[in-house]
Amino acid sequence: MIAVDTNILVYAHREDSDSHETAYRRMGELAEGRETWAIPWPCVHEFLAIVTHPRIFVPPSTLAAAIDQVEAWLESPTLVLLAETELHWMRLRDVLLAGKVTGPRVHDARIAALCAQHGVRELWSADRDFGRFPDLAVVNPLVKAQ
Repeated sequence: MIAVDTNILVYAHREDSDSHETAYRRMGELAEGRETWAIPWPCVHEFLAIVTHPRIFVPPSTLAAAIDQVEAWLESPTLVLLAETELHWMRLRDVLLAGKVTGPRVHDARIAALCAQHGVRELWSADRDFGRFPDLAVVNPLVKAQ
């Protein structure tokens, strides 16, 4: 299963993003495909916070537009939303210790732990910080494979 990180969601939504066309196309491939794909719940929350933030985008997305975007993704019959279970703390603890994670990177560790917990084989992200989690295969879907 492929999971999608916040930055890809933002690029797919924001038409003013340099990576919009590619991200939009790649998200469409997932949403319209037959394979199960995922979005971690924390990425949904972060997406909403980023695209509606007036210091990040001028103008920001309206809350209605951001909600509509999330609901469009939720219409995909193959989408799974990744949430914490009772096993989350053990997995998160292991990821934190293995990656020597502190401070703001704890959020990335949370995403990595959710992916591991739910059997994600690949995380689509343009964030290089995920490289500190060796058990998570990270692919930037915005660049062509060499």
